[in-house]
Amino acid sequence: MTQGTTYLELSEDSGSAHKFYEVTVAGTVVDIRYGRIGTDGSRQTSTFPTVEKAEAAAAKKIGEKVRKGYAPSVMGARAARSITRRAVMSAPSTARATAPVLWRFRTASSAFGIHIDGDRCWVGNQSGDVYSLGHDGQVLSRFQLPEGVKCLVADDFWIYAGCDDGSVYDLSGKIPHAAYRIAEDVDIYWLDIHEGVLAVSDAGGRLVVIDHEEEHQWSRNSPGTGAWMVRGDDAAVYHGHSAGVTAYAADGGREVWNTKTPGAVLFGWQETDHVYAGTGRHVVHKIAKADGRAVAEYRCDTAVYSCATAPDGRYVFAGDSASSVYCFAADGRRLWKLGTGCGSALSMQYRDERLYIVTTDGSLACVDATEPAITAAQGGVVPTVLDVKASAAMPVATPTTTIATTTSTATGTVVECIDDHGRVRVRVVGTGYQTGWNVQFPRDMRVVGARYVVEEIHEASRGFYRVRGEIKRLV
Repeated sequence: MTQGTTYLELSEDSGSAHKFYEVTVAGTVVDIRYGRIGTDGSRQTSTFPTVEKAEAAAAKKIGEKVRKGYAPSVMGARAARSITRRAVMSAPSTARATAPVLWRFRTASSAFGIHIDGDRCWVGNQSGDVYSLGHDGQVLSRFQLPEGVKCLVADDFWIYAGCDDGSVYDLSGKIPHAAYRIAEDVDIYWLDIHEGVLAVSDAGGRLVVIDHEEEHQWSRNSPGTGAWMVRGDDAAVYHGHSAGVTAYAADGGREVWNTKTPGAVLFGWQETDHVYAGTGRHVVHKIAKADGRAVAEYRCDTAVYSCATAPDGRYVFAGDSASSVYCFAADGRRLWKLGTGCGSALSMQYRDERLYIVTTDGSLACVDATEPAITAAQGGVVPTVLDVKASAAMPVATPTTTIATTTSTATGTVVECIDDHGRVRVRVVGTGYQTGWNVQFPRDMRVVGARYVVEEIHEASRGFYRVRGEIKRLV
């Protein structure tokens, strides 16, 4: 190894790897840059006592990568991930009245991502901005992700943002970090997470399922293309595409049912026993999860961009391409149609008699969906909209490229998070263990970026430590 830069790439036909590794030697300093092709990646810099030792260390790193299949390449020769931005048009509403919007927050870029829980309202837009707000509209936090947000999903109390760059970022802490990375050949349209298992639908109508260790579980090619819907539960994954909705067993072993729809599926929602598929033919279809039977239809006036329900499908809501929102009774009767006043709803969620929408003009809007408010709005009486502003001084959290650690003198076995070439691994740093082995955590310990004290660890087979007993995160 001589002074200079060596650039390597690993890009497999299956799409399971699409990475680069660059080593630069300058005197006694070795700089290593690595990551996904098409990104800046992460860096590690080490200083050695002599030039000879720096060159030997660099040669060793390069040799390790070559043995794993990396090869010398020309930077920029391979293209980065294919990204499809959803092309949407929004016409003025044809409704006679406007919805009773309580507050509205404009993010300045078209928004698809929404999640509403008991504490916060989340919105993510195509510029990579993610904000959380209180239910009163107060802006509480802001994240800036590297690429546009496809959608926001929740798994228990974890919040994830799926982005154009193929990363799924965990937003549950103060600093976002990449929890999943999706293979480069997947042109992501939508995704969902259920008990740590990630399901991704793509441009070609393919469904790809991976676990929280980023290991490929299974994939299927559905009958249609342009799959904008994927929802999962314990029993199955429900995949909406241009030809309808297909359900696959949760383990991928078989197709459970396939239900054709007259129009392409543009959005999907699920409740305990049914899935709801909004289509380009102006209809939301209610489909039984058990057998794929079409149960009811909810007819709008133009293409359906989004849909949601009240708990157990008591009410069904829809947003169309003409800046209107609808409410239907469970049996399909239209109860009302109102204009949004802020573009077409690209995603929506109902909670506690409020309908939350994110729209083509980048707004997160809170609609009062109580019967008195709707009746008043139909008569032309609406509240004055509170236009929410984010403070210019609000800190912006960006994803970390390093793994932060803390130290402790507490008793127990200490394990440490490390960055293993773009993937987070955990290893025991206490004495008496094989320090080269990784630690395997239960699903609810996927949060990374710190050391943990493990009260009891038992050795398991195949080179892993299985964590049992109480686990405490150090602060």
